[in-house]
Amino acid sequence: MLVYSIIMFLVSALFTVLGIAIYKGKTDLIHDYHQTKVTDKLAYGKAFGKAMLLIATVMLLSGIIGLFEKLLILSVAILIIGFVLGIGCIVAVQKKYNKGVF
Repeated sequence: MLVYSIIMFLVSALFTVLGIAIYKGKTDLIHDYHQTKVTDKLAYGKAFGKAMLLIATVMLLSGIIGLFEKLLILSVAILIIGFVLGIGCIVAVQKKYNKGVF
């Protein structure tokens, strides 16, 4: 599970960097199609960035728990549940600021 943990740490770092950039207002990292009806780009970026940071945190937590061989199933379960919650947050942000997912 060491390889799993390393991958989770690296991907978590990438999501953290992207989440912080989007949170600070760099919404051009999000595809233009998903911003067609957004009027308040600053609030949209902050909300989307928070959702990205949630996903990054869950991946980091899953990677840490993955270091323990006996907690293998828990690590994957946390990853799946957290990823679903993060995607749910992104969908909620899209519905609120873009008036729909697409």
